Amino acid sequence: MRLEGKIAVITGGASGIGEAAVRLFVQNGAMVIIADVQDVVGAQVAASLTPNATFIHCDVSKEPDVSSMVDYTMEKYGRLDIMFSNAGVLGKLFTSLMDMTLENLDRVLAVNVHGSYLCTKHAARVMIPNRHGCILYTASLSTVIAMPRGLSYTASKHATVGIMKSAAAALAPYGIRANCVSPTGLPTPLVVGALGLEIPGFDKKAAEDMYEAAFEFKGVKFEPEDVAKAALFLCSEDARYISGHNLVIDGAFSASKEFSTANFNFQHLAPQKNVDMTGSTVKGE
Repeated sequence: MRLEGKIAVITGGASGIGEAAVRLFVQNGAMVIIADVQDVVGAQVAASLTPNATFIHCDVSKEPDVSSMVDYTMEKYGRLDIMFSNAGVLGKLFTSLMDMTLENLDRVLAVNVHGSYLCTKHAARVMIPNRHGCILYTASLSTVIAMPRGLSYTASKHATVGIMKSAAAALAPYGIRANCVSPTGLPTPLVVGALGLEIPGFDKKAAEDMYEAAFEFKGVKFEPEDVAKAALFLCSEDARYISGHNLVIDGAFSASKEFSTANFNFQHLAPQKNVDMTGSTVKGE
C-alpha cells in the first residue's frame, strides 16, 4: 500500500500505460481520477474499480478541461497529491523532416507539450498551498536516442523533459517533486492505432513481434505494467528525494544502440520512404 490515502490524477488513464498505472495505484491504496478523451473506455475502467476510481472527460490540450479536472479533484477530495501527466499522441511516425507539416507538428505539440505544461500549472496551483505533491510525466526513449522519423513526437518529448526539469527546480522550495518515466516502445492501443494508419495490416501481434525482434533484453516481456511500477516508485515516499530525474525504461537498449529504423523492420509489412541529406526522396531503407 505504497500510496495509501493518496489522491492521484492520471491523464490518458483509459488504456495502455495509463490504465496500468490506474489499476496499480488503486491496488496500492490511492484514490484515482481517470482523465481521458476516451469516454466509454475510461468509464468502464473506473466502473471496474469503483469506488476507488472516477472518470472525467479531459482533453489535455485545452486549458479549461485541465483546470476543471483539477477543480473537480479538489471538490471531491480536498487535495491533490499526484499528477501523472501521461496522455499523449504519436503523430506521423513515418514522415521525414522534409515532409513534416506544421499542422502535424502543432497537433502533437498541443497534446504532448501544452498538455504537460497545463497539467503542471494546474497541479502546482493546488499543491503549492499544501507544500507537498508529486508531478510525473510520460516521456519517451526518444529523449535519449532521437528518432530519425517522427520529428514532432521526438521534439515534443524533449520538451516534456524540459518542462519537468524546470518544474522540479521551481517547485522544490515547496516540497513538490517532478520526474519523468521514459519507456521504450510498447504495443499499446496508441501505438497499434497510430502505426495501423500507416502500415496496412499492422495489428497488436505485429507490434509485439516488431518489438521482440528489436530489443535484446531477453527473458522478460516488456509490458505497460513495467512502466506503471516505475511510476508507482517515483510517486511513492520511497522516492521522496528524487526530483528532476528522467527514468529510462528500455532494457539497456539505449546503452548500446542508435535509434535506427533498422532495428524496427517494417519492410515486410509495407514499403517505406526515406529522405537523404539532399532532400531527395528514395525508396526503401
